[in-house]
Amino acid sequence: MDSQFRPALVLFIALSALTGLAYPLGVTGLAQAVFPHQAEGSLIRRDGQIIGSEWIGQSFTAPRDFWGRPSATVDAQGKPLPYNGANSGGSNLAPSSPDLRRAVQDRVAALRTADPEATGPVPVDLVTASGSGLDPHISPASALFQAHRVALARGLDETTVRDLVTTHVEGPQWGILGEPRVNVLKLNLALDDPFGAKSHKSR
Repeated sequence: MDSQFRPALVLFIALSALTGLAYPLGVTGLAQAVFPHQAEGSLIRRDGQIIGSEWIGQSFTAPRDFWGRPSATVDAQGKPLPYNGANSGGSNLAPSSPDLRRAVQDRVAALRTADPEATGPVPVDLVTASGSGLDPHISPASALFQAHRVALARGLDETTVRDLVTTHVEGPQWGILGEPRVNVLKLNLALDDPFGAKSHKSR
């Protein structure tokens, strides 16, 4: 019995040290050395304060801001809490669900109410939640759909806002994965830049 227990104990300790200590420390150290920004959560800072992450959306509802993709995440009690990173998930509603249909109709109505002059088709990602509920991006079409409302609310020329959207379009990952997208938080921060879009007030 002793001849079996001792090698098993040594193997257990060795594997625990390797997989529970050496490997995590090695991967963390390598990530910090090669990709420090990503390893720390791709955090976005302004004036030394952390205001968000490039990979977790935030809830914007003011007319002067671009709005992100709807989020169906909830809190621990099951109540709606958009972009809750501690409880990522989607609505799990089927395409045939009446609840999903109503939710989409309500979101379309909210967009139309916020900007009655936006009469074109509403991009689908503005009215449907992502599978994670944390999506920080919208399509370029969704950003441009909101440009008129944002420009009007901020007193900016619409062309200036549209140009700003264009400059914030990110291409597919490595040029092949995914679709072009716009990070909503970065775009709104660019609008808030006193030396950026605000300097181009409409005359």
